[in-house]
Amino acid sequence: MRYKDYYAVMGVARDASQDEIKRAYRKLARKFHPDVSKEPDAEARFKELGEAYEVLKDPEKRAAYDGLGTKWQAGQDFRPPPDWNEGFEFHGGGFTGASPEQFSDFFDSLFGRAAPGGGFAGATRREFHARGEDTYAKILIDLEDAYTGRTRSVTLEHTEAGPGGRPSVKTRTLNVSIPKGVRQGQHIRLAGQGSPGIGRGGRGDLFLEVEFRPHRFYRVEGNDVFVDLPVAPWEAALGATVKAPTPSGYVDLRIPPNSSNGRKLRLKDRGIPARQPGDLFVVLNVALPKADSEAAKNAYTEFARAFDFDARAGIGM
Repeated sequence: MRYKDYYAVMGVARDASQDEIKRAYRKLARKFHPDVSKEPDAEARFKELGEAYEVLKDPEKRAAYDGLGTKWQAGQDFRPPPDWNEGFEFHGGGFTGASPEQFSDFFDSLFGRAAPGGGFAGATRREFHARGEDTYAKILIDLEDAYTGRTRSVTLEHTEAGPGGRPSVKTRTLNVSIPKGVRQGQHIRLAGQGSPGIGRGGRGDLFLEVEFRPHRFYRVEGNDVFVDLPVAPWEAALGATVKAPTPSGYVDLRIPPNSSNGRKLRLKDRGIPARQPGDLFVVLNVALPKADSEAAKNAYTEFARAFDFDARAGIGM
């Protein structure tokens, strides 16, 4: 997908006040409204303006968007960094006057999953006594935390309106109990940690969406965990018992003889702990020694002579 510079779309500076953004939108919306504009790209520009305004008029979305930084250029290939919105606390304010379905993939990649169930929660009408809004944030945890469970300190950011309506970012820190067996995408509910209520209304709840940090060894698919294990050619050919890493410690792994590169060895129930635990799959990666000495070159030459082997026989050469 392509990065969108919402400030450039609106023709305003990054430090523009909320009033300046509102005036710019009204002016451009009149210019490009499909019912009155004679511009050839009026409909596309009007939709683009609506998307930009949806983000920049909302202090929370604007602050989160600003958190991406200024290194991106309009039209540049873009994928959200895994931790781009870690700990950013969204309230239940929702889409104000627009349907999220009309927006781009870029918008959806940033703001499409703020609440459990997808999308931002709808705005609620408050009375004199009203429960506070629920809030939502994403946290990144280590895969190992899902195996053991732990209590960790989490710092969250939220916005408050500053001078000129410009969002001001505030922080708070909570101790959060990470349950053993938590899954990626699961929400942890912290009762009473959302927005304050009105009058005698209680506080809303805070929902933390769990995501695993990218790991140097492991990757996760559902409750299953995968790890690539380098093995020597003779270990793959002859079979061997080797030490293999798992998130809960090393295990002795038996490699069957004549194992090929990419073969998956399943360790049952050693994936994410759960009522139905996942499995751990060890993927063999045959590592070749370098021919960086005369002795090594001679060994490879003797190896080639010892086998009647055509590595490309299967592709019709």
